Amino acid sequence: MSKSPKPEPASDAVALSSLRFGWWALGISLSLGLVLEVLHGFKIGWYLDVGNEIRRLMLTLAHIHGTLLALVNIAAGVLAKVFGAAILPARAAGAVRLAAILMPIGFLLGGIVIHDGDPGLRVLLVPVGGFLLVYGVAAIAIAVNRSRRA
Repeated sequence: MSKSPKPEPASDAVALSSLRFGWWALGISLSLGLVLEVLHGFKIGWYLDVGNEIRRLMLTLAHIHGTLLALVNIAAGVLAKVFGAAILPARAAGAVRLAAILMPIGFLLGGIVIHDGDPGLRVLLVPVGGFLLVYGVAAIAIAVNRSRRA
């Protein structure tokens, strides 16, 4: 019975970084969700009025993307812990972390300040984060595909 190879120190650092970031991002995103629930529960017009549909959409998208991308970072950290450094290239992990910052913040900033029903230029952070997310996920998928242990 062979022992599974011990992860390399670099793998541990990347894995731990992804796990720490993911859990903190999850806590922040879930807190935003609670704030949105309070705004809804107290019928705050700034959030619920008919003219604020874009604001409500943008803030909901910030919460959803933040939560899901936090979970992606946690999954990446677990993947690196289980399978080692080759599975989670540091650049890919960094790209996924940066995407988990830019996308929710783009939606959040786009929802806080609305100009005539338009979220404004701050929402341009979202596609930048989207491109980083696609790059990071593709790089991880390629690394997983190349791995003999996966």
